[in-house]
Amino acid sequence: MKLRKMTSLTALTSFVFMLVTSIILYIAPQGRVAYWADWRLLGLDKTQWGDIHINMGILFLVSIGLHIYYNWKAILAYLKDKARRLKIWTPEFNVAFGLTAVVLAGTLATVPPFSWPLVFNAHLKDAAAVQYGEPPYGHAELSRLDQFARKTGLSLPEVLVALNDAGIRFDRDQDSLQAIARQNGRSPQAIYHIMQGAQASALPSGMPAEAPPGTGKKTLAELCLAYGLSEADVVRSLQGSGFQVSPELTLKEIGAKNGVSPIDIYDTIRQATATPGVKTP
Repeated sequence: MKLRKMTSLTALTSFVFMLVTSIILYIAPQGRVAYWADWRLLGLDKTQWGDIHINMGILFLVSIGLHIYYNWKAILAYLKDKARRLKIWTPEFNVAFGLTAVVLAGTLATVPPFSWPLVFNAHLKDAAAVQYGEPPYGHAELSRLDQFARKTGLSLPEVLVALNDAGIRFDRDQDSLQAIARQNGRSPQAIYHIMQGAQASALPSGMPAEAPPGTGKKTLAELCLAYGLSEADVVRSLQGSGFQVSPELTLKEIGAKNGVSPIDIYDTIRQATATPGVKTP
């Protein structure tokens, strides 16, 4: 068995696996969506695909390192001029280095055509979020059942009744949503849909305590429409709190304009709607 040949073939096969996993992770939903909807491809979830990608990457690096070692003389030959003198900055190396530098700089500057794969990737992630749905808040699947019910404004006793009626097995209300989902062969999202059948003990405004993912991308007008709030009253309330606002701006833009985070804007609206000052239309 020739070690040099085996090293080259290992580098090739691990590269192929890295290529496949890179494509899959490129098109996979964002983590919060994938874990919430229990997204899988070929029976493997996103975490498993990521694990494969990491270990194949390590195998590739080790094998390519050995490949360089076994072919060091050939590589040095690439760096020699016509007089056979070692010269790092050969025309070929200059082109290779320049091409790499251009791709790196273009990616960091997010200019076309280097931004196109990134924009397309963002489009795929957004489309997946629409297709599979987003959790009520980040890493909701890791919350205990009692915590999840409280954060989503659901009555825990009625949630327990709804789950029992649906034949969902769980040991106690302190089990995580993810654990309950796995125990019953369902996604956390499916468990949540069953829970939504329970009578909600919603906040006065109907706004959950935790801002749902993607809230920062919503305009103030869209947020008011989603929760049945009076746009004029919300604007007046925010302005009364010293914020410069406009209904067509997103919460992220409003936050940036006022030097606060989108979550701060969301919380301000939620607190204001808990008082009689902001009414539903």
